[in-house]
Amino acid sequence: MTLLAAVAVGLAVAFVSIAAYVTVRQQMYQNLDDSLRDRATQAAQQRQLTDQAVLQAVSAEALGLSDILLGVYTADGQQLGAKKSTLPPMEGPELAVAEQQDIVSTRTVGASMEGDHYRVVAVPAQYCPQVSRECYPDEYIPSALVVAQSLKPIDRTLHNMGIVLWAVGLLGVIGAAIAGNAIAVSGLRPLQRLSGAAEHVARTSELKPIPVSGSDEISRLAMSFNAMLAALARSQDRQRRLIGDAGHELRTPLTSIRTNLDLLAQADKRGGLRPEDRQQLLDDVRAQMDELTTLIGDLTELARDTPQVRNAELLELSNVVEDALIKVRRRAPNLEWDVKLAPFPVWGDERLLGRAVTNLLDNAAKYSVPEDAATRSDGAPAGRVRVHLQDGVLQVTDSGPGIAEADLPHVFERFYRSSEARSRPGSGLGLAIVKHAAEQHGGMIYARNAPGAGAQFTLWLPHAATQTR
Repeated sequence: MTLLAAVAVGLAVAFVSIAAYVTVRQQMYQNLDDSLRDRATQAAQQRQLTDQAVLQAVSAEALGLSDILLGVYTADGQQLGAKKSTLPPMEGPELAVAEQQDIVSTRTVGASMEGDHYRVVAVPAQYCPQVSRECYPDEYIPSALVVAQSLKPIDRTLHNMGIVLWAVGLLGVIGAAIAGNAIAVSGLRPLQRLSGAAEHVARTSELKPIPVSGSDEISRLAMSFNAMLAALARSQDRQRRLIGDAGHELRTPLTSIRTNLDLLAQADKRGGLRPEDRQQLLDDVRAQMDELTTLIGDLTELARDTPQVRNAELLELSNVVEDALIKVRRRAPNLEWDVKLAPFPVWGDERLLGRAVTNLLDNAAKYSVPEDAATRSDGAPAGRVRVHLQDGVLQVTDSGPGIAEADLPHVFERFYRSSEARSRPGSGLGLAIVKHAAEQHGGMIYARNAPGAGAQFTLWLPHAATQTR
């Protein structure tokens, strides 16, 4: 920024200085030319300086014009002037004026302030060669009155002007560089704080926001940086809670499996268990292994803290729901299913959406079956699950007892289980995975208690035409 300010001001000063110098120089030369032509023309018309007697007797120095040279250049090539006076430069252009008598010559002779440097003007004139009397009209000789004025005063003025312009320009560039550096230091100070904050985060992993003041671009950048830190802190907090909860949840099945295996090993040392007891113990271990496998899969799914699915494809949501229904119906054959599905295309991950819908249906099936369903013998369905899909809104309603009002805000939290759910199998991650899948696909999920029924979960997903891949 310092260099940019210095270069910008330097170029501006250079352009202004050149324009001013050229303008003043042209104007001074124009004024000098006009003055010389007017005086020479008047002198030629009065025929005083073109009279031989007057010309030889009166010099420019005698008139107090020491910087002016006077002379007459006749058409036959004679160069005449006052005695003991320097003649002005008289060459081809001045001879042409004497011969043609209808043109005016203006030129500069010499190019150095140290040497002869004149502005030469030649105007048509009539020269009288007689000394003792006036000339008759036919005695006048066509000639040119030549007036040359020294350019030293003008050159000196222009030289001084150039020095002043250079000095002012240099001071302007230096001032602009100092001001640019001050502005750069002041303007980049918030960026230095941002850089320091980023380095502090990288060095210590502390996600403390930085103070923000003002409303300019750097302030908005600082606010974005603070928002990024907040999002990173939330992500770390979720990961810490996930690890803590996972350690707690994994410990229970692992402890149970280890206990059963220890019992089996001790029984083998004492001669073994009865076949039915041994089979029951092995079945218990297998069930706990299945629970552990499901829990690990759920934890792996939730650990993918990505904002949206990466490998999206065009899916028919009704087909995803039908596939999930086939699986859940097989596990809950004693339920009545009210299913109405309308086609609805979405962009998404078929595996993740299928798992989310399966979790919703499993949850509804689990709570639609009363705990005493095994004792019923009338053959009637143990419960009823309503599954409706219309315009991308999937509603799953069970016939269970519903959700307590105090538990409704927490049903989608990881490992959260209400007091009624703790007596049933599960890890408390199923609905968290449903919310995770909905958010990754740009949708939403919410729960409520349906009038005259149990809990109702509503999953909404956007249409494929409004989604980006």
